[in-house]
Amino acid sequence: METLKVGSQSPDFVAVDQNENLIQLSDFKGKKLILYFYPKASTPGCTAEACDFRDHYQSLTKKGFSVVGVSADSVKRQKNFAEKNGLTFPLLADEKLEIIKAFGCWGPKKLYGREYEGIYRKTFLIDENGIIELIIEKVKTKAATEQLLEALALKNK
Repeated sequence: METLKVGSQSPDFVAVDQNENLIQLSDFKGKKLILYFYPKASTPGCTAEACDFRDHYQSLTKKGFSVVGVSADSVKRQKNFAEKNGLTFPLLADEKLEIIKAFGCWGPKKLYGREYEGIYRKTFLIDENGIIELIIEKVKTKAATEQLLEALALKNK
């Protein structure tokens, strides 16, 4: 599998969100898409990140951005997570890890000296034509929106 880089064509994807809507990359043609990957719904870091996007959602949409989260959680778990935290953007249930692996967000991780396979927390900004414009690999969960906008501003200087 080719490693995705800024300038790469985004992998195509199709998945069901927390409301059982079919969501695919082509839905965002002509818009900028913030596609973020998180390990597990309702964990502290994932909740902080999702709530940060929620708190800035109106300003992001005014700037022409759409927001979509992706994890390996079930539709039911995504729905509970969205309802509990007032999340109005799509959360994709990628239980088969197809999107997660296509974006290079799956692999070996370490926690407390234990190695296991898991989801990497990453954020991709995909432009209006499906090209990856920005990749954030070390996401600040409590300031994900600010981090993304600052990185984009630096890139566009």
